[in-house]
Amino acid sequence: MLPIIPILSDKEIKRKQSKGRQLDPVALQEVRDLLGGVSRQQDLLIQHLHTINDHFGYLCLPHLTALAQELRLAQTEVFEVASFYHHFTIVKEQTELPAEISLRVCDGLSCEMAGATHLRGQLHDYLQKTNNQSIRVIRVPCIGRCEQAPAALLGQHAIPSADLLAINLAITQKNVQAEALEYIDYQAYQAQGGYQKLQKCHNGRVDRESLFKCMEESGLRGLGGAGFPVARKWRIVAAEIGPRLLAVNLDEGEPGTFKDRYYLERDPHRFLEGMLIAAWAVDIAEVYIYLRDEYHACRHMLEAELVKLQENPPVAGMPSIHLRRGAGAYICGEESAMIASIEGKRGLPRLRPPYVAQVGLFNRPTLVHNFETLYWVPDLLKKGGDWFSKEGRNGRSGLRSFSVSGRVNQPGVHLAPAGISVAELIEEYCGGMPDGHILYAYLPGGASGGILPASLSHLPLDFDTLQGYGCFIGSAAIIVLSQHDSAITAARNMMAFFKHESCGQCTPCRAGTAKALDLISQDVWDIPLLQDLSELMRDASICGLGQAAPNPIDCVIKYFPQELNLAQEKP
Repeated sequence: MLPIIPILSDKEIKRKQSKGRQLDPVALQEVRDLLGGVSRQQDLLIQHLHTINDHFGYLCLPHLTALAQELRLAQTEVFEVASFYHHFTIVKEQTELPAEISLRVCDGLSCEMAGATHLRGQLHDYLQKTNNQSIRVIRVPCIGRCEQAPAALLGQHAIPSADLLAINLAITQKNVQAEALEYIDYQAYQAQGGYQKLQKCHNGRVDRESLFKCMEESGLRGLGGAGFPVARKWRIVAAEIGPRLLAVNLDEGEPGTFKDRYYLERDPHRFLEGMLIAAWAVDIAEVYIYLRDEYHACRHMLEAELVKLQENPPVAGMPSIHLRRGAGAYICGEESAMIASIEGKRGLPRLRPPYVAQVGLFNRPTLVHNFETLYWVPDLLKKGGDWFSKEGRNGRSGLRSFSVSGRVNQPGVHLAPAGISVAELIEEYCGGMPDGHILYAYLPGGASGGILPASLSHLPLDFDTLQGYGCFIGSAAIIVLSQHDSAITAARNMMAFFKHESCGQCTPCRAGTAKALDLISQDVWDIPLLQDLSELMRDASICGLGQAAPNPIDCVIKYFPQELNLAQEKP
C-alpha cells in the first residue's frame, strides 16, 4: 500500500519559516568571520555592532539579522539598540551605501566660537569642487576636544585646530586611524613606585577602615558632576550583599568637558591603580570601564595596557576588568543609562529606587565612579587626606580640574583650588583673554550648568556655591564668552544639543527640548511660556538631562535681558 503524503499549501509552508526578515547565509558567514571566537553573550551586542560597523562602514539589515541569530536575540532587539546610538549607520537598502570615510566636525559651543560653521561651509565647497565622494561631512555634537577648537575626526583620527589645510592633508595621507599617544606605560609607572599603594592594601599594611577615613578626611567627592562623597558611597556599596561590581564612567559627554581624556592620555595607570584600590575597598568581583567612543586613541592604549596589567598583575586576586566602548549617546553619562549600555541595551535612564548601589549592573550592587574621582585615590593614600583638603579658596576645600575653553589665551585642563573664581582662573591659569576680548559671560558647568554674566565672575567655583544663582559647576567645564559673543546664541546651541541627545523615553524631555528650541529660535521670546515649560521639564523629566536643559534659557532671561530687548527692537 502506498503511503499518502499530504501536499502542504503555500500558507502552511510559510508557517515553517520564522517571521520577519529571513536569514541571509552569506551575511551570516560574514558576521561569524568578523566575530571569530569572541563570546556571543548578549551584553556584548554593542561591541559586536562596532565590529561590523568598523569593518563595513555601516550596518545593513542582513548583517543585523545575522547578528540577532548569533546572539539569540530578536531582530527587533538588535535593531532598536543599533538605531539608538548615533555612531551606528544603518543602511536599509544596498543602494543607500554611505561614503567610505566619515569626517565629523564638532558643532559644540567652543568649536562654533572658533569657526566650525565656516569650516563646514569650506569643506562642502571643497569636496564639491574636487568631486570627492569618498568623504561625508557630518555635523556632530561636542567630541570632547574643546581646547583644540575647532575639532574634527577623520575616521578615527583626531584633527585639532582643524582647518581646510589640515583636513586636506589628513585626507591626502589617508590618516583615518587613531593617533599614537605618548604616555606613562605599565613598566614606567611601576618604576616610579606605581601600584605600591595597591600592594599595601592587599598585604594588610593598609586596612579598609583607615582607607575610608583617608577619603573622608580629604573631602573627595564625585568629580563627574554629582559630587557625592566618595567614602560614603564606598560604605553604602560595601554594606550590600555580594558579588559587587564596579562601573567606571569614562563617557565624558558634557559639552566643554575634556579633563578625563587629558589625564587618561598621559597617565592611565594612576587611574587604574585608583580603580583597583576602590575595588579592593568594596570587595568588587568585576570591573567595567565605559569609554567614550570618540576617544579612539585612548581605547587602543587602554586595551594594550590592560593586557599588560592582567598578564603581570601587581597583586593576586585582581578582579576581572572589562573595557566597553560607548557608541555616541550623551545620555549614557547618567549612571543607570550607562549601566543599560554596558549590558548591551539602549541607554535609557530608570526611575529610582532601587538605586544602582543596590540593584545596578546585571542586577548586582554596583559602585559607579567617574574617571577623575579614581585618578586621585593613589595620591590621597600616599600624601594623606589633608594634602587635598587643605587646598581651596573662599572657604572651599580641595582641588578641581577645570576644563577651560572659549575666549582664553591658554585653553586646557587647569588644576586649581576649589572655590577659585572664574576671573581668578582666567588671569592666573589661562593667560588672560585674547587682545580685543573682554569677559562678557561664562558657562560654569558645561551645557547644563547655566550661563552667568561677567558681573558674577567673583563667585567661588565649587559644588553647592552656584545653585542660588540657577547654575552649578557639574564637571567643572568652563566656557568663556567675550563681548563678541551672545548668550542667546549660546543658549540656542545648548538646547539644540539637548534636543539631539534626548533619549526620547519621557515626554517632558523629548517634546520639551524640541519645543524650547523652537521658541528660543524666534526673534521674540515668549517668556511666560518658556518659564512654564522650564518648570514642567524640571518637575517631570526622569533624569538630569531634561531637568537641567532649561538652565541656559532661564539664565538668559534672568541675566541677559538686554539681549532679548535688543532682539525685540530689531525691525
